[in-house]
Amino acid sequence: MAEIVLKPGREKSLLRRHPWIFSGAVGKTQGTPQPGETVEILSAHGEWLARAAYSPTSQIVARVWSFEREEEINPAFFRLRLQQALLARQSLTAATAYRLVNAESDRMPGVIIDRYGDFLVCQFLTTGAEFWKTAIVRELAALMPHAGIYERSDADVREKEGLTASVGALDGENPPELVEIEEHGLRFLVDIQYGQKTGFYLDQRENRTLLARFAHGAEVLNCFAYTGGFGVYALKHGAKRVTNIESSADAMELARRNIELNGLNPEHVEPVIGDVFKVLRTYRNAERQFDIVILDPPKFAESKGQLERACRGYKDINWLAMRALRPGGLLLTFSCSGLMTPDLFQKIVADAALDAHRHAQIIHAMTQAEDHPVALAFPEGAYLKGLACRVW
Repeated sequence: MAEIVLKPGREKSLLRRHPWIFSGAVGKTQGTPQPGETVEILSAHGEWLARAAYSPTSQIVARVWSFEREEEINPAFFRLRLQQALLARQSLTAATAYRLVNAESDRMPGVIIDRYGDFLVCQFLTTGAEFWKTAIVRELAALMPHAGIYERSDADVREKEGLTASVGALDGENPPELVEIEEHGLRFLVDIQYGQKTGFYLDQRENRTLLARFAHGAEVLNCFAYTGGFGVYALKHGAKRVTNIESSADAMELARRNIELNGLNPEHVEPVIGDVFKVLRTYRNAERQFDIVILDPPKFAESKGQLERACRGYKDINWLAMRALRPGGLLLTFSCSGLMTPDLFQKIVADAALDAHRHAQIIHAMTQAEDHPVALAFPEGAYLKGLACRVW
């Protein structure tokens, strides 16, 4: 087995069980490992540290599979990892859709597996995950009853690994055009073949239930609505009216169907297809206001070089949202940019309140749902952060 020997002093993060080895930490590579193959990670003094998947084209040159020397990386290894992940999700009885494997935080770097009813949707985002894809799918098929296993490895991050997009059925049936799921008694149609991420924002499940507590009698503005998850929760729990803003006509159509699927009155929903920034500016000019505003934008920062621009975008959108709130209204604001720390996000929202001449108080801090766990040694896994703010 090939070996990666670290530079002196660069083993500290591995001793704390952080799973990433950056190219700048590598002193030398002994042997000729191929992309995705397992390599031994050694300190500069020859101390064994971990077994990892080799990724020569990425800045993260290796991702750790195991810190246990006796643990071999083989199909049995992945069977055990999958069994542990499935066991951890046994308490998720309120939904028929949830994340089964959450990459590094479930000790399977680059592997995402989501359940949507009878279908399992996988993403293999790194060379190591791609190398072991066949074995992982075979073990998953044996462990988890399913109608089909479908691949959605079409995220841009694969390009950094030297991989092209890969989409299609891996086992069993092709999924239908739309798959119906249930969450806390509400029903949703999900497009797992072409929808965003793997089809639905599973990570917002608990935050949708938080919204439900405040929705009764409220006029709600749901920005970046996608297929209307927050809007459905709001209407189901007594919102007077929901305005959904979404740039995709296809997503808005699915949002409409989700309203009808739950027996809710579509006349209480105003669909607005457009750019959220532009629409909010028209509301500001017209002095139109709401009781609750939800901001769940896409990732604004894909790299450190984009972070400053992302900060400006988050400040602008939160400033506009606060101007659209009636005094005493509620802002639910999120960032799914992993590079955006909670402290920085809170500062941006505070600056937006200052510029909007509004007083805001945090009543809840929000994060991703429990099926998206964060390993204590991998704080980068805490990508979703949110604030529920009362705004005066």
